[in-house]
Amino acid sequence: MTTPSNQRKRSRREMIKRSATVALAAATTSRRARAEAKPPTTTTDEPFGYCLNTSTISGQNIGIAAEVDLAAKVGFGAIEPWVRELDAYQKTGATLKDLRKRIEDNGLKVPDVIGFAQWIIDDDAKRAAGLEEMKRDMDMAAQIGATHIAAPPVGAQNQAGPELPVITERYRALLELGEKMGVTPVLELWGFSKTLSKLGEVAYVAIQADHPKSCMLLDIYHLYKGGSDFHTLGLLSGRGLPLIHTNDYPAKPARETISDQYRVYPGDGIAPLDTIFQTLRDIDFRGYLSVELFNRSYWKESPLKVARAAIEKTRAAVRHALS
Repeated sequence: MTTPSNQRKRSRREMIKRSATVALAAATTSRRARAEAKPPTTTTDEPFGYCLNTSTISGQNIGIAAEVDLAAKVGFGAIEPWVRELDAYQKTGATLKDLRKRIEDNGLKVPDVIGFAQWIIDDDAKRAAGLEEMKRDMDMAAQIGATHIAAPPVGAQNQAGPELPVITERYRALLELGEKMGVTPVLELWGFSKTLSKLGEVAYVAIQADHPKSCMLLDIYHLYKGGSDFHTLGLLSGRGLPLIHTNDYPAKPARETISDQYRVYPGDGIAPLDTIFQTLRDIDFRGYLSVELFNRSYWKESPLKVARAAIEKTRAAVRHALS
């Protein structure tokens, strides 16, 4: 016969058992979440990961599959492709599932994909079309295992764009779309643009969006081009920076007239890389330095030579700064 006392004891045992099960499930979920968000493998003197933005060797036109193999061969831990390359790859009859397997077999990650959907502009019809384009691009990014997709101020770069509070609303809507698609849009600074050309502007939008996945995509060249002071990087948190477009620039042409094609390998220009890398370390940035160049003279060289120089010079610059 079961007594009230025995019932209470059994109920208590069942409650403890259920609590333990819930705690175990929560711990497992937490470990899984940490594993999925695990940053690049780093060391004290190299706290960042290294990524190849495919623009660096895009002039050689070897295709995304060969670029994946090449990035892994020279020692990059990640690759940052462009949407147009994913489109071209699929036109060959291959699938993005095939590409994802190739990326994973090479031991690479995809921290970001470069796209140009017009999500920011005032024209309602064009913005709606831009959101549909972004949805398609996010789907492709997700299929290859990418965690983020670039959200630059496309369409608003040549004129004063929407006010910052309006941009904030539109970026938050993009973040909500990204939650559904499984890919986070990262707000990109363009130094040549009349909209979102300053670090303060991009930081304002990212903060005011009031979303847990809000983040920024900065670029050494673009920070210089837009006139932002590199010391202000110290006001940020590295947790909001999944990757940094990494490059250098010469003393000439002047900042006002310099353009993308003048970007050079890290360490070959005048950028204050010691200050930049030291600051990134100090704000706990542990994401990827993604080497993004558009130097036409590099495009005339062997893609292997360029990719190898890109990682070796970047690593050398980091070690010099942090030694």
